[in-house]
Order: sequence, then C-alpha cells, then structure tokens
Amino acid sequence: MLIGISSVLGPELLFALRSMGHGDEIALVDANYPAQDHARRLVRADGHGIVRMLRAVLPLFPLDTDAPAAICRASLGNDPAQVGPIHHEIETVCGALKPGFAVQALSGEALYPRIRAAHTIVATGELALYANVILRKGVIDTEQG
Repeated sequence: MLIGISSVLGPELLFALRSMGHGDEIALVDANYPAQDHARRLVRADGHGIVRMLRAVLPLFPLDTDAPAAICRASLGNDPAQVGPIHHEIETVCGALKPGFAVQALSGEALYPRIRAAHTIVATGELALYANVILRKGVIDTEQG
C-alpha cells in the first residue's frame, strides 16, 4: 500500500502509467470490450468500474494540453449524438478532476482503432455498455513537477 495512491491502482497499472510518454494513450474499457484480443499491453482491473478507475488515475495523470481532445469516450450505440447515464458520470468525474478539459464523444469508427493503438488497455469490470474512455498523456512542466 502507498499513501495518497488509490488501492485500485495495482503495480502493473502504476508501471504502465509511469512508462507512458507524451502523446501516448491509455484506454479504460468496459467488461464487454474484447481487451485481451485488442491490447498491445493489457492490465486487468476486474471488479472496478470505469468511474472508480478514472477517480484513481486522473489525479496522477498529466493530460495533453496540445491535443484537440485529451479525454475521449465512447458513445451510446457508437453515435456521438447519443448519451447514456454512464457518459454523464464520466463527464462529471472528468470535469471535477480535470477542469478545463472537455470530454469528446467519438463514434465507434473513430474510437475503436484508437483503443487498439493505445499504449495500454485497462480492462475494468464496468457493466455499462459503451463505457470506454481514452486518456492522452501530456507532460509535466517544471512548474508542475
């Protein structure tokens, strides 16, 4: 156990977060996503929902301020115009922990190739459908670190 770091962040996930560089992306995916088949690097977080994982990861994770969208999420039915309850929860937690960063809804056509290309996929136990989130890593400048 570590002080100040959520216990849902196991050693493999902490290693993945630390080993990522500027511009790398990490995908937190729901339990229905075929993570084993699609992952370059897979971290299991079974038993933890997407919102809990976001609450654990976001305080430690610098987001990319140069990217058009550093936080992207899936959309209900893969249609960015459709929003489910889980998407409201995702946007609420991201807004609270990373103010100034908008959450961009993506179509399945845009989202799924990015998940496959992600540095790491974290397979959560989230049961809500279309509860997939991509975070793009930024830098820690001298004023932050």
